[in-house]
Amino acid sequence: QPWPSRGSEPWAPSRSAARAEGSSMVAGQDENGQVARPGDAATIDMRSDTVTQPTEPMRQAMATAEVGDDVFGDDPTVQALEKHVAELLGKEAGLFVTSGTMGNLLAVGVHCSGRGEEVICGKDSHTFFYEQGGASSLMGVVLNTLPNQPDGTLDLDEVRKAIKPDDPHFAKARLLILENTQNKMGGKVLHADYIAKASALCKDVGMLLHIDGARLWNAAVKLGCSPRELVKDADTATVCLSKGLGAPVGSVLTGPAEFIRRARRLRKALGGGMRQAGVLAAAGLYAVQHNVQRLKEDHDNAHRLAEGLAALGLHVVTPETNIVFFDADNAPQLVAKVREAGARVLCTDGKRRCRAVANLHVTKSD
Repeated sequence: QPWPSRGSEPWAPSRSAARAEGSSMVAGQDENGQVARPGDAATIDMRSDTVTQPTEPMRQAMATAEVGDDVFGDDPTVQALEKHVAELLGKEAGLFVTSGTMGNLLAVGVHCSGRGEEVICGKDSHTFFYEQGGASSLMGVVLNTLPNQPDGTLDLDEVRKAIKPDDPHFAKARLLILENTQNKMGGKVLHADYIAKASALCKDVGMLLHIDGARLWNAAVKLGCSPRELVKDADTATVCLSKGLGAPVGSVLTGPAEFIRRARRLRKALGGGMRQAGVLAAAGLYAVQHNVQRLKEDHDNAHRLAEGLAALGLHVVTPETNIVFFDADNAPQLVAKVREAGARVLCTDGKRRCRAVANLHVTKSD
């Protein structure tokens, strides 16, 4: 089986205890030894799957982590995390970074020589939409965007057409970035056969393939496969630890050993060299070893929420994983009323589109 056995691990805080105790449990624990949900204990926070706080077992792992100076290569817990995630993804090596944004930026910076090269990605991709154009402003690389299809993919025929001739007038396409799951399209899952076709295209035209796998764990659980099946045809991939897995911070960039060596050097230039980072890596290691299988609960809760919203007459994008998009008139006002009622969601466009994300601190009863 691709994941460790779940066993009897307590996964989410008890909601009944949190509400019974009210805000007094915000900094404490419930009867299962779990850390109460963040903020007001009575609030159901579905703005993102990044809002969770470490559970008590994760905090214990952090408190007892063996650490060293990672810039000198002396932190055994960081090394254990990097090795473990690289093995899960079938890659030679891994690099612990502060965020998926940094991981993607490093991938661009290492794969591309800089000025005059181009990255092809979706116009709704995280790399283009949510990373402040860092590939251009910091790495000197052009982002050439294509429309994401409703299923989150890029039309590979359109990708091929977007590649410019080898001519001094044009930026040279060097890298294709695909996002799995695709956030802005509603957590859509990219299947292994599609990624294989994208990889074959890249090889045919002399490009490289990077997978932004911020929620790759969700995709693997949804498809019932190991994550390596979803990145085996990619040159490099990032995975996030602080979304559905519940770690407080961090991602891991994976790829060939020489690529990771160069990425480690570039990470230092970006201010990403951390010292006794094993305290953070321990949380990520615990998350990967214990919190993957339970993502199915988030997917089930997202479907349950979507069905309820649809029953209220709202237009809902059917979720595949843990992200629910729905439309409502005067969405900002709705978000405010929902917060008054004890829950938090996002209005993503300031007008109609709302997002709710099932996460570690949200239960079936919520």
